[in-house]
Amino acid sequence: MSKKFYVIWKGAQTGVFTTWPEVQQHTAGRSDAQYMGFESKSAADQAFASTYTKALMQRSLSKGGTTTAPTSTRKTTSKASGKTATISPNGPSDIEIYCDGACSPNPGKSGTGIAVYELGKVTSLYYGLYHPNGTNNTAELNGLLSSFQIAQHFITKDSEKSICILSDSKYSIDCITKWAKGWQAKGWTRGKGEEIKNLALVQQCYALYKTIHTKITIRHVKGHANIEGNELSDRMAVIARVKRQEAMIRYDQTIDIKAILAMQPG
Repeated sequence: MSKKFYVIWKGAQTGVFTTWPEVQQHTAGRSDAQYMGFESKSAADQAFASTYTKALMQRSLSKGGTTTAPTSTRKTTSKASGKTATISPNGPSDIEIYCDGACSPNPGKSGTGIAVYELGKVTSLYYGLYHPNGTNNTAELNGLLSSFQIAQHFITKDSEKSICILSDSKYSIDCITKWAKGWQAKGWTRGKGEEIKNLALVQQCYALYKTIHTKITIRHVKGHANIEGNELSDRMAVIARVKRQEAMIRYDQTIDIKAILAMQPG
């Protein structure tokens, strides 16, 4: 695998970097982060001397794209709300995996949805993991677990690609990235022997997270805020719940974004 170089235009530090963990360190938790990978030092230096928007435009042209607005500002319209849906509000990674859960009532019938973007374009949708007596939190944790599994697949294919997982559940993100390490150190308790909710699912997520955490970024996004990937994963979660789809399966119909966004939200 050839060496890769990364440019950070907006982050805790900016410049040209040579490892993905450095990029994670300087961009994690920042909703305004702007960064991109390049195959050579000269290309990275040239991009850093310019702007993030111009780099996106040049990449689009090099891949046979057009000079329409870059991924981070393109919008689509939802027929249901009449509002526009923002794509990649944090600036695109090579791979973006949006996950969401739906439950009605809570506790009640739950399902999970996934939307996968490659180079700013949605390429696949998934839905499933229906449970007749689930909760919002279990559905969201299932979303993270499925996202980790998809991310692991991409890492196996190309470990140099930047991968970002985006969820609107602060609970599930904090469970895995903040609390699980301490819970494990205390024998999987919250201290004073207090029980951890959804323990088996948390343990499964954390075990996989530890094997891939240096290769991914996890970000919280606001739910129902017209962010396209979040809205698409939400609709997939609703489909899973309505169809009572237990296994996580790929959405096999044409990905008509406007039509999917017009569906009933969770």
